[in-house]
Amino acid sequence: MHVVDLFLKLLSFKSITPEDANSLRFIEKYLDDYEATYVNREGVKNLFLTKKFSEGTHLCFAGHVDVVPAGEGWKTNAFVPVIKDGHIYARGAQDMKSGVAAFVQTLKEIEDFKGRLSILLTSDEEGDAKYGTVIMLEHLKEANLLPDYCVVAEPTCETTFGDAIKIGRRGSINGYLTIYGQQGHAAYPEKSINPVHQIAPILEKIAGVQLDNGDDDFAPSQMVITDMRGGMEVTNVTPDFLKLMFNVRNSTKTTQEEIKIHIAKIFEGLDYTLDLTQGSYPFVTKRDSKIVQKLSKSIEDITGIETKLSTAGGTSDARFMGAFDIDVVEFGVINDTIHAPNESTTIEEVETLHTIFKDTVAHFGTQSP
Repeated sequence: MHVVDLFLKLLSFKSITPEDANSLRFIEKYLDDYEATYVNREGVKNLFLTKKFSEGTHLCFAGHVDVVPAGEGWKTNAFVPVIKDGHIYARGAQDMKSGVAAFVQTLKEIEDFKGRLSILLTSDEEGDAKYGTVIMLEHLKEANLLPDYCVVAEPTCETTFGDAIKIGRRGSINGYLTIYGQQGHAAYPEKSINPVHQIAPILEKIAGVQLDNGDDDFAPSQMVITDMRGGMEVTNVTPDFLKLMFNVRNSTKTTQEEIKIHIAKIFEGLDYTLDLTQGSYPFVTKRDSKIVQKLSKSIEDITGIETKLSTAGGTSDARFMGAFDIDVVEFGVINDTIHAPNESTTIEEVETLHTIFKDTVAHFGTQSP
């Protein structure tokens, strides 16, 4: 089977989170000489396929078969892939069945490797991700099968195929801040404590403020105000509290504790409460890691592009790999229509991605970059 034929087959599965619509079973049968393990939890299916060729490095390819709902605005049936002018249109075309097809076909064709190859797939990446990749990694740790290196085939390229590899991701900290006052009549402001007035002179010290200076891998962690509200939506009563929400996409240089210290300093003397939650934690793979060097070399050899190493964007399941001390990178097709109507990628990108993955695997055991 050609990689594009495999891609079209995967796109035809209506695998909306957390359903896999039999796509995992199809992949298991397609790679019938790989040992299969399922770890299922709370309706989520996770599949690990592995083959040990010899003693040596364990290289894993990872991704998800689930997709977001189609939504409105499609010109065609989102789950019946359509080829037009070199593009393939379907839900999941970029995010991320193109990547899955590319690495599944790669492992189908590889005949020798110095070590172990594997695939980790989940049906829960687009959802809460509570019972997906992280559950499988916990199982692999118990079985002493955690990979040394991993490629997550998320769509990473920005404007030209091959222009970006993700070597890390920022974390995400959510803040819930409430400033308390005393309700009163607007005509007698001296008899009330207006939390809006209290925060006004210090708002500039939190809104958009950079909490660190960043580094070679990460942009500065910035406090972004996302919501602010208080009062009774009338003009003659002052509010007795003001609720403010913010998000910090944090680098490895800023933690929850440092945010608490910053808020305490700015809000000293005010009556407030602060709650913080962490949706994901930052991680970064060293630039001289073998997987970074080998994949970068394959991209340049095949596309002629010297790819940049990026940590921009939101979260992905690569964050779980980082938490298990696995050297992980992300690389896939151009990201410009994910989760949108008429999501698409090109045949050329899928074929080239497959070629790059195959070249990376073929040269992974060699000493040169």
